[in-house]
Amino acid sequence: MIFAELKDIKKYNISEKVVYFLNNLSAETPAGHYEIEEGVYANIDEYNTKEHSICDLEAHRKYADIQLLLEGEERIDFTNIEGLSVKIPYDDNRDVMFFELPGKVNSLYLKPGNFALFYPEDAHRPQMNSFAVSAKVKKVVVKILLSVLA
Repeated sequence: MIFAELKDIKKYNISEKVVYFLNNLSAETPAGHYEIEEGVYANIDEYNTKEHSICDLEAHRKYADIQLLLEGEERIDFTNIEGLSVKIPYDDNRDVMFFELPGKVNSLYLKPGNFALFYPEDAHRPQMNSFAVSAKVKKVVVKILLSVLA
């Protein structure tokens, strides 16, 4: 897992097309699906953050995620998948599996200007309230096929 400022993204072996795409987004960029290059796409969504208890810990096998907020703030919990109990088995069509929440996780607070990069070994629980109340966010998730990162 990498958590860093967007201005430093070139340090992490991310393709120039993805870097260009991310650096040219704003809160005014329309929600939707964007094809960036072969094996790489992005979804921009608007939603309200949720109470922690209804958010699930997830991981992927085929894709790494770059998560970047364009507006708002959210908390994301994360931990290594090793030793986690599976809650919902892997769905190959959706490239996702869900885990029971362990006793201890790490947390980060995603805000515009920073990003989180999650690899398949990084279970993560996004879309959580940063504070006691729900807040509107606009977020881009870039999905990078692992063979593209190799």
